[in-house]
Amino acid sequence: MTQIRFAVAGARGRMGQAVIRVLNERELIVATTFDKGDAIDLSQADAVIDFTTPAATLALAEACAEEGQRRAKPLAHIIGSTGFMPEQIAALEAYGSRNILLRSGNFSLGVNMLMGLVRQAAAKLGPDAWDIEVLEAHHKRKVDAPSGTALMLGDAAADGRGVNLNEVRVAARDGLTGQREPGTIGFSVIRGGGIIGEHSVLFAAEDEVITLSHSARDRTLFARGAVEAALWAAAQSPGLYDMQDVLGFR
Repeated sequence: MTQIRFAVAGARGRMGQAVIRVLNERELIVATTFDKGDAIDLSQADAVIDFTTPAATLALAEACAEEGQRRAKPLAHIIGSTGFMPEQIAALEAYGSRNILLRSGNFSLGVNMLMGLVRQAAAKLGPDAWDIEVLEAHHKRKVDAPSGTALMLGDAAADGRGVNLNEVRVAARDGLTGQREPGTIGFSVIRGGGIIGEHSVLFAAEDEVITLSHSARDRTLFARGAVEAALWAAAQSPGLYDMQDVLGFR
């Protein structure tokens, strides 16, 4: 079987370094690495693991499309970047006809299992009696909020209730806000120190509270998930995928 050759974008960042360590530990081929300011050379790569920024990810998607056209074989683009604006997501998804695009706000198996539990709980715990709040904490260097994972969990809760998250989301509270509107899904954000990733979804009724949570202890777990995703994606046809596809939930 032909071995998959990997490119790592954002190679000097914390996640890029973690991905490279995992690839080396598993004796997989690291064909090329690059970071901001470096030339993008995908000529020797079959799959690209990308933890960068939305702008850099869009440029990389175009480079993947061009390289795939040159060799008449699509590249797998594994995207862990977060903080996309709606128009950037639309622009990125347009590459799904030419690239194998697999995007996730979190590559952790535990978080993706948590999403399923949140969806089921939200479907059973109705908005008249139960409020939903998504809480997340990350290190002080993270530049977007809420995190991509928090938004994934919010989407799962909204999906469980059959509503659009954009229509019920409350991003922040400050000052005299008035009482909470039934059916809203709130987000609370902490940034500080070296926190790797803490996520909880709180279901609160008048007389009881249910909390579903996940704690990341080492960012290597995200790197391992991204590598597994890349190995799976490299065998797929062009299209749009996420970790629910990798884990067989969809």
